[in-house]
Amino acid sequence: MANRFARFQHLSVKRVLSRTTRSVAGQVLIFQVALVVLLVACGVVALILQSERDTNAEARRRSTAVAQTFAHSPGVLAALRAPDPSKILQPLTEAGRRAADVDFIVVMNTEGIRYTHPLPDRIGKRFVGEIGPSLAGKVFVESVDGPLGREVQATVPIENADAEVVGLVSAGMKVKNVQSQLTRQLPIILGAGAGALALSTGVTALVGRRLRRQTHSLAPNEMTLMYEHHDTVLHSVREGVLIVAADGRLMLANDEARRLLGLPPDAEGRLVSELPGLDPETRALLTSGREATDEVHLAGERLLAVNQRPTEHRGGTKGTVVTLRDSTELQAVTGRAEVARERLRLLYDAGLHIGTTLDVLRTADELARVPIPRFADFVTVDLGDAVLHGDEPTPTATDMRRAAVSGIRDDHPLSEQGRLFDYVASTPQARGYGTGHSQLVSDLPTATSWRLQDPERARAIIDYGIHSLITAPIQARGVVLGMASFWRGQRHEPFNEEDLSLADELVARAAISIDNARRYTREHALAVTLQQSLLPQAMPEQNALDLAYRYLPAQSGVGGDWFDVIPMPGSRVALAVGDVVGHGLHAAATMGRLRTAVHNFSALDLPPDELLSHLDDLVGSIDQNETSETAAGVVGATCLYGIYDPVTRRYVVARAGHLVPALVHPDGTVTFPDVPAGPPLGLGGMPFRTAELCLAEGTQLVLYTDGLIEDRRRDLDAGLELLRDALAGHPGRPPEETCQHVLDSLLPGHPKDDVALLVARTRELPPDQVADWDVPADPAAVSGMRDAVSQRLEAWGLSECGFTMELILSELITNAIRYGAGPIHVRLIRDRTLICEVADGSSTSPHLRYAATTDEGGRGLFLVSQMAERWGTRYTPHGKVIWAEQSLPEITQRPAPSPADADTPLDDGAAEG
Repeated sequence: MANRFARFQHLSVKRVLSRTTRSVAGQVLIFQVALVVLLVACGVVALILQSERDTNAEARRRSTAVAQTFAHSPGVLAALRAPDPSKILQPLTEAGRRAADVDFIVVMNTEGIRYTHPLPDRIGKRFVGEIGPSLAGKVFVESVDGPLGREVQATVPIENADAEVVGLVSAGMKVKNVQSQLTRQLPIILGAGAGALALSTGVTALVGRRLRRQTHSLAPNEMTLMYEHHDTVLHSVREGVLIVAADGRLMLANDEARRLLGLPPDAEGRLVSELPGLDPETRALLTSGREATDEVHLAGERLLAVNQRPTEHRGGTKGTVVTLRDSTELQAVTGRAEVARERLRLLYDAGLHIGTTLDVLRTADELARVPIPRFADFVTVDLGDAVLHGDEPTPTATDMRRAAVSGIRDDHPLSEQGRLFDYVASTPQARGYGTGHSQLVSDLPTATSWRLQDPERARAIIDYGIHSLITAPIQARGVVLGMASFWRGQRHEPFNEEDLSLADELVARAAISIDNARRYTREHALAVTLQQSLLPQAMPEQNALDLAYRYLPAQSGVGGDWFDVIPMPGSRVALAVGDVVGHGLHAAATMGRLRTAVHNFSALDLPPDELLSHLDDLVGSIDQNETSETAAGVVGATCLYGIYDPVTRRYVVARAGHLVPALVHPDGTVTFPDVPAGPPLGLGGMPFRTAELCLAEGTQLVLYTDGLIEDRRRDLDAGLELLRDALAGHPGRPPEETCQHVLDSLLPGHPKDDVALLVARTRELPPDQVADWDVPADPAAVSGMRDAVSQRLEAWGLSECGFTMELILSELITNAIRYGAGPIHVRLIRDRTLICEVADGSSTSPHLRYAATTDEGGRGLFLVSQMAERWGTRYTPHGKVIWAEQSLPEITQRPAPSPADADTPLDDGAAEG
């Protein structure tokens, strides 16, 4: 009985082990356990070796440190010189040994005789070990068999003040104590290894259990056999099979499905929506997940019967199973499949080739070309004349212009493109336009209503062999835009009722594109009109610069590039150029707001950096104030603003994210000055900085936007070099010619982005047209100033302006002396107007006020405002300048300058008149 039980037990264990090693999960478990045991064993051995090496090194280090410390301890030298060194040193060495956790500290003389030892009977005996290296002044470490057993000891010399060795110190540890540390660590290492082994085995067992559940405890040969049967059945049937996951990925496709759908080799695992070659309707069915029974779909030249069912109702993962059956031959028996296929392909081609641009005429021409010759022999497209200009069409078929005509031959008798029609009410075109429904004339020779439009041309059409007509309204968003007419000749059968639906479908696909192009045309025209009205219409009159400019709108629409030339007080001129991101009405409107803001800020005579700061705040407020319903996106803009003074030839400029200007010097060289870069407008938080340039007379300033030099085919540096080449070597070329040459060199075709270009050649105001004086801060100096100004005006032939100018200057100088601070400077400029400037060191702003009849003062600025054409204040780093302008007589004499015209010195003692 016992033998039978042992035999049964042996067979059961053997069977379990056989099943365990036979399954994939069991093999993985055994392999993982063996691998973990091997890794743990190697780790234990490595840790043992590492621990032994580290402990020996620690013993040598500690022995050396203790010996050196004791050898250099205070009192050791004195103890060696004592009559009985052992009496002093023995207590010290024992205390140090216990504190340092070493087995011994021995002090000996130079002959190796011990003064101290943990075993008192060893004192006075010779030291066991090598002392020669230590007598030579070295530290010597060794392992010896000493009185305490196998020891690791370090011997260190004791030196006196003369660096002579007067004694030795040796400290060390027993080897068994070193090994005891390893013995204490070994259980911890083995325990950690056992824990790791247990944890790894447990995790591996869990993974193996899950693997057995997933493989249904099948052995490798059983799984191989199952998949061989699966592949044999799946790929041998003559019906396509697809499995599509819930997320739209193709999980499986047999050989027949690949053949029927023309799938690529890497189709499995990809999204069905990304697979090439699928018909749109077939792709929509496969991604929808709905049930389908024998639905017919187009796949290249085949018609497939498609069945689709979900898989989740059987407990499987969510998805669908699709079967495909080629039914092309069955459908070909009736002939309807071929007709449907041609119509589907025609509609598919129409969707691809109609509406590729936003041009009305181009879209009409695409509609006229696609149906030829598959559906019609000739096609004409007539659109309302207003539609071609972007406007709404008329309610009747009048003012219709032929937008496109196409056919299988060019010698047809149909009316040419561009002809204007007023269709008679009885014609099919007029009826279709009024009703919004397609009209069929299957037999043109016998019909009479269509001939009333043009009898002679109708007779020529019939003689040419055209026998039937379908005219369909081009209708979008409830509005009829025109009519498309399809004509058939001898190559086709006459149109029938079934052809009407195809004609409607073709025209419907084109109608939306034509309406979109019409709306774009209208918006483009509005944007162009708006932008042209916002840009400068003419250059202002001034004598500081010779100017020329160009503006080219983008090929795809109007953008936000702009420029401006603003005359400033004191014969100065401000030049500005900027760019607003984007295209269309919003960009053009934003450009107009920025240009108006620049005009307003320049009227305050602000420096360029301050003006850009105010402009930056404005752009930021535009972004914040626009609501989500009206905003077209965050405004992005750049700007470059500079002021040129022809008196000093100084050009002060600052930029906000814009490109630096180009300078063409009188010698023909071209440079790009180092203007500090600022952030684009609207970012805020960063100050703008200015650059001050001294320009020789005849220097050309070239300001431009990025559309001139940036291109997808080249980087920015290459564009700047092309601009340099176009400008260099022609210093005397007029600005007008410079503009044209730059555009011809850099933009041979129509630009893809807006381009604004401004070229300004500098002039210098002749010195004989400027006079200036330093005025003492004394009211008595006003009289002398009037005399000096009177002499200067007489020399300029402007004596008739003398009284007014003397009065203006008297008031301004008096205010500067009374309310300002020194130094006080007066400058008189003769340009297109007579300009006087009074500068002082105070930044206090003067204010115009109306004095009461009882006030003794307060009327000075009021008199200045009444007698001068313009007056104002600008601030400088050292104070302010109050200026006033007076118109010149229509005819002025300009005598040659003489020495008497030089600055007249003021008589400080002169009395005010």
